Amino acid sequence: MTERGSVVWPPAPIKTERLLLRESEARDRAAFIELFASPEVGTYVGGPRSREELERTSPEVPGRRFGLFVVELDGSMIGMITLDQRDAERPGHVRPDAGETELGYLFLPRAWGRGYAAEACAAALEWFAGAFPGEPVVLCTQTANDPSMRLAVKLGFIEVERFEEYDAEQWLGVWRPSNDE
Repeated sequence: MTERGSVVWPPAPIKTERLLLRESEARDRAAFIELFASPEVGTYVGGPRSREELERTSPEVPGRRFGLFVVELDGSMIGMITLDQRDAERPGHVRPDAGETELGYLFLPRAWGRGYAAEACAAALEWFAGAFPGEPVVLCTQTANDPSMRLAVKLGFIEVERFEEYDAEQWLGVWRPSNDE
């Protein structure tokens, strides 16, 4: 178990209508490798990594850390969600001292287009709002990534700014729990 402030990780698994958000387990290793080696998944996140490198370097239980949820459907990992501190050195912040939590997500292509990312991200944001009341969450995506842009709006992220990073235009949005609006 790890802690961030007074929040202990991992939380109890989160069940949604179709999905389970949980801590990573050894049985997820093959899905993590598939996810990071996928050319489709890597399109807007710096490209795929070599399957051989991932097989060699991935730990027995990849992704076991604070803020990372495995997204499971029918007993198998289909993606992951992260709630990490945004690097203060990167552009795009909503606080003067930076330190915001950033929502990230990656799903296997076979899970795309079925609403799983929206369902899982909404559940993770709900958990976050309970664990860190009043704390904003940011999401950054390339403006060229239409599905991610649509998901950000669907989840309630509001555009804060656009900027150039990684040789592409980036969109930064902020989400605040509904009781803060």
